[in-house]
Amino acid sequence: MSIYSDDAQLARIRDILSRYTRLPFSGDSIPGLIMEGVLAHVRGGQRLNTYDFVDVVDQKNRVGWQVKSTKATTPVTWKRAKIPNAEKLIGDSRSSARGLQALGNAIIEFCNQHARASFALYGLDEIGYSRLILFDDGRVVYFEKRLCTKDKPQLFNPEEFSWRWSAQKKTKKKEQLSALHGIHRKTEKKWWAGHVLGENQLHFSGEKTWWPANDGAHSVAFKLPSKSEKLSVEAFLALLDRLASS
Repeated sequence: MSIYSDDAQLARIRDILSRYTRLPFSGDSIPGLIMEGVLAHVRGGQRLNTYDFVDVVDQKNRVGWQVKSTKATTPVTWKRAKIPNAEKLIGDSRSSARGLQALGNAIIEFCNQHARASFALYGLDEIGYSRLILFDDGRVVYFEKRLCTKDKPQLFNPEEFSWRWSAQKKTKKKEQLSALHGIHRKTEKKWWAGHVLGENQLHFSGEKTWWPANDGAHSVAFKLPSKSEKLSVEAFLALLDRLASS
């Protein structure tokens, strides 16, 4: 079985998510655990609730998915980049271009190793990307992408990126530490922001290059409901009461 959902499965994912957004307690976002649960339900898999690279697996069919759900304007946290020997690598990055590249390479390799570990741990043949994006205009887009396979497990090629430290910023509330920016050499666009001096969050803005165009393959879309289309609290409670009585 492919990591890609077929048309019927994509329609089910869309319809379940659309119904969820009509609930009175749903806001203008859909939590990742909801997206993970929907994918696991539709694909007959299991939501792991771990810190492994894959969030949902179907071990019977040897496939797994990394799942992300955010607003379009929210940075995607790819993972916490707690790289080995970080203190020395960070120090060396301040003194030479070679040291800077070595730190960036270590971050990319840490991401690659994280995926490789899931192949071994769960006996997978393919890992895919399950992504839900909520836009400011109320559009919701869901798409799937193959990331890597057991035979070709490399997620990212470290040679495709150059690295530089950002300038330190000050705001009214606090001082922001410098971040390590990974620049995609071919496009000269920033793909990575590694906050290795703070909480180790690794933001991945390059994933926007994966977003499908309108009516892209392996994707579905819908609109968030208007206020009048959402269930009232009273209607929701009445529905629960009917279900409890049935």
